[in-house]
Amino acid sequence: MQLTTSLLHHHIIRHFVDLGYPPSVRALSTALGQGEVAVVQALQRLQDDHGVVLHPNTSEVWVAHPFAGAPTTFWVEAADGGWWANCAWCALGVVSLIGGNATVRTTLGGENTPVALEVRDGALKDDRYVVHFPVPMRSAWDNVLYTCSTMLLFAAVADVVSWCTRHNIPIGDVQSVATVLELARVWYGRHLDEDWVKWTAEEARVIFARLGLGGPIWELPASEGRF
Repeated sequence: MQLTTSLLHHHIIRHFVDLGYPPSVRALSTALGQGEVAVVQALQRLQDDHGVVLHPNTSEVWVAHPFAGAPTTFWVEAADGGWWANCAWCALGVVSLIGGNATVRTTLGGENTPVALEVRDGALKDDRYVVHFPVPMRSAWDNVLYTCSTMLLFAAVADVVSWCTRHNIPIGDVQSVATVLELARVWYGRHLDEDWVKWTAEEARVIFARLGLGGPIWELPASEGRF
């Protein structure tokens, strides 16, 4: 079996979906019938392509969007399991990947007001919330863990404004949680495919435009690379 980054990514996401945590290098080596050195080299290539985030001092998987391998402020729970997600966008991506029935538990603005966002059969039971995107998409991977940590749920646009003032974080773009659910459904729709590849910048622009996501936060550079 040829060890492609696409196949490696598939096994990582499948492991997250089935077990709730990332596979170890050893587990990937066994599952793929490859030596650990080959797996580590493929993981490094996958990280270079922004398909995974590895622990800084090892080659173990830390993050494979939309899943997080360590505690975050987003917990997705369903009848058959639970998962940490990196942000509001990722949490809704997890919901989509596991079948569209789950509850996202988080706090508004990452502060002290708990909220439970229910999705049943792929539809929100309460769509009054909004999601703030303060980091421009073109810079998302400059520090992707920080970027994700700031994509939070809020009760209203006014709350975003006061939150940004309180924490000295620039106001970005605010979208309804319903729009973000649709974005997550499309964005992560291929993540379990064995031939998965990252969206190209042009494909990403088309997705953003289709969902009405415009303005400086959603602009991407003219590039032939993948996003």
